Amino acid sequence: MTPAARLQAAIEILDQVLAGEPAEKALTSWGRRSRFAGSKDRAAVRDHVFGAVRCFRSHAALGGSRSGRGLILGALREAGQDPDEFFTGQGHAPAPLTDAERALPSAPSGPEALDIPDWLWPEFSASLGAQAEAAALALRSRAPVHLRVNTARATVEQAQRVLAAEDIAVEPHPAATTALEVTDGARKLRNAKPYQDGLVELQDAASQAVTDRLPLKEGMTVLDYCAGGGGKTLAMAARASIQCFAHDADPRRMKDLPERASRAGADVTLLSTADLARSRSFDLVLCDVPCSGSGSWRRAPEGKWRLTAEGLADLQRIQGEILRKAADLVTPDGVLVYATCSMLDGENSGQVQRFRDESPEWALTDQNGWQVQDGTDGFYVAVLTRVKHGC
Repeated sequence: MTPAARLQAAIEILDQVLAGEPAEKALTSWGRRSRFAGSKDRAAVRDHVFGAVRCFRSHAALGGSRSGRGLILGALREAGQDPDEFFTGQGHAPAPLTDAERALPSAPSGPEALDIPDWLWPEFSASLGAQAEAAALALRSRAPVHLRVNTARATVEQAQRVLAAEDIAVEPHPAATTALEVTDGARKLRNAKPYQDGLVELQDAASQAVTDRLPLKEGMTVLDYCAGGGGKTLAMAARASIQCFAHDADPRRMKDLPERASRAGADVTLLSTADLARSRSFDLVLCDVPCSGSGSWRRAPEGKWRLTAEGLADLQRIQGEILRKAADLVTPDGVLVYATCSMLDGENSGQVQRFRDESPEWALTDQNGWQVQDGTDGFYVAVLTRVKHGC
């Protein structure tokens, strides 16, 4: 495919996305229809599509319309490229620019230039303060690829060596002791032996840092209450000799966890909601709750545009309910951990404060946050224990 043909493919896929089709699904459907496209073509088209979605507002403004064509035109203008070199109408290239498209729009400003919805900007900026603009700009770019070294199988240095032998270059990431950032060869990872053998797992460095903050001890019973795919479950299992349990309200999210645990050499017991109702308490309960995902919008950029004020309020209600339910599963001397992949105070410290106002027997013993402009996803964690009253 020519560069122009790749742009036209991206335009057509983006029109599907704007009509409501998930980007991954639209890309998969295009790939099945386009057997002629090589791996480099597919990678390029994917980058065009996700780049446009991350920068939807600013690229639409620069391109003059909220359409696939407008987004690609805006992307070219932002990059300083001449659209006429690609919009030629020849072969499979986009049709030539119209007179209206040639009229340069005024440059975007404010939240539009930063690709944040207007309704969200007040909370976003209040939560991040002086770092709000830097965080918004970071969300416009592609996320780095991070790996977690399974220290039950190898040291960080050993993992670096075996990855290098597969032509995958990595370097340690300061956010977590087990974290490596892939600097070259990321597309080779899934077929690489270290990955297939469970030596390394894909996991953002801040997500790893969350589990680093947990006071895990040998012999603990630990429940990952909102386990999802189980990344933090496996990270906890690798850190200490614990009895590890995983639960999710939607068990389908955990369907790959048994295979991943086997590959990693971890012993994880999956629990249904009915199992929890009959289960004993746990020494540590981690609830990585459903959230806006604002800290991971580089990886899932559609979430930025599909979130509404009503949806955010509903998520905060659910977060509060999960915290209260999880607290009931903790042993009297146990630990309750609350985490999100959000950078919004209303979902983070504000949520924890509301819980403590309702449940003053819980004390906050540790909390920390990570932000996207510092080279990781945005995450938050709070560690709580029950207040011990004297006799």
